[in-house]
Amino acid sequence: MEKKREWMLPVVLLTLIQASVAVEIQPSANPAAAGDNLTLSLSPPVSLTAGSWAVGSSLILTWVGDQVADFATHRGRASVNVVSGALTLSSITVADSGVYVMQSSNPTLKANTSITVFEPILNVRLEVNQTNLTELNSLLVMKCSVSSGSSPSFLWLNGSSEVRGSDRVQLTDGNSTLNIVNVTRYDHGPFTCVASNPVSNGSSSPQSFNIVYGPDHMALTVNGSLFVGSNLTVLCSAQSNPPAQFEWAFRGESVNQTGPLLELYNVTEDQSGPYSCVGFNNHTNRNNSVTSHITITSAGSTQPTVNTWLVSLLLLVRFLLSLPGVF
Repeated sequence: MEKKREWMLPVVLLTLIQASVAVEIQPSANPAAAGDNLTLSLSPPVSLTAGSWAVGSSLILTWVGDQVADFATHRGRASVNVVSGALTLSSITVADSGVYVMQSSNPTLKANTSITVFEPILNVRLEVNQTNLTELNSLLVMKCSVSSGSSPSFLWLNGSSEVRGSDRVQLTDGNSTLNIVNVTRYDHGPFTCVASNPVSNGSSSPQSFNIVYGPDHMALTVNGSLFVGSNLTVLCSAQSNPPAQFEWAFRGESVNQTGPLLELYNVTEDQSGPYSCVGFNNHTNRNNSVTSHITITSAGSTQPTVNTWLVSLLLLVRFLLSLPGVF
């Protein structure tokens, strides 16, 4: 009789091992967004007659056959498919994050998975300390925030280019604050803040800035003929915001003309010399200048010289040809 019992024990153990089913929990989304519905299904599919779901150490519900008992913490939000064992939670919140455990005794199985729920990003806002700045003399501070959203991360764009840290550019407070020291004309924007988390993202409205600078990179352009009696125009240009104001000088003496264009009519040789343009920017309190030497020549004085040289050359050639035995 003892021998028969020894033979039955491994058979029972083998039966229990065969009855245990290896399954995994497949969430409909993970990470999941707060406010959505979440379904936890078993893979591969199995048919169950009883089981339970819990999150952490708290029971969500149990069932036997088609009889379901849910617990107060999830009452009205949790339902189960009594055949497949799939659990559905409606209108999930961040508090629903945790480790979910499903157990069944027929067949015997146990599976778990970790679920993280994030609040979606809403209403990304960008605040600035000022919008009118002076090149190399102003500090620009931009702060990004969201009205709601779990664990937001922040990224900054200047136009379509990502803003990265440097000696002048500082990203602080988890990248939610952007400081630009000694702004330049290229920091005018538009700047956009992008906030994101694993389930959503959002962007602020673009923000541009007025940055005053200059005048610099000045240049003079001369248009017209440089002969006596001609009319000349000299154009002065500069990089400046707002546009620079210009004054003119000839041989170091101010001339009674302002603006970017100096007009000279019926010029003479006496008007040859250095012409200077001085640019001013009243917003930056800066000035700059550029000088160009203009030489006025007489069109009639050069032509006879060329003609006389040509005539002399022709006479010499004619004389050589007349000599006997030269050719």
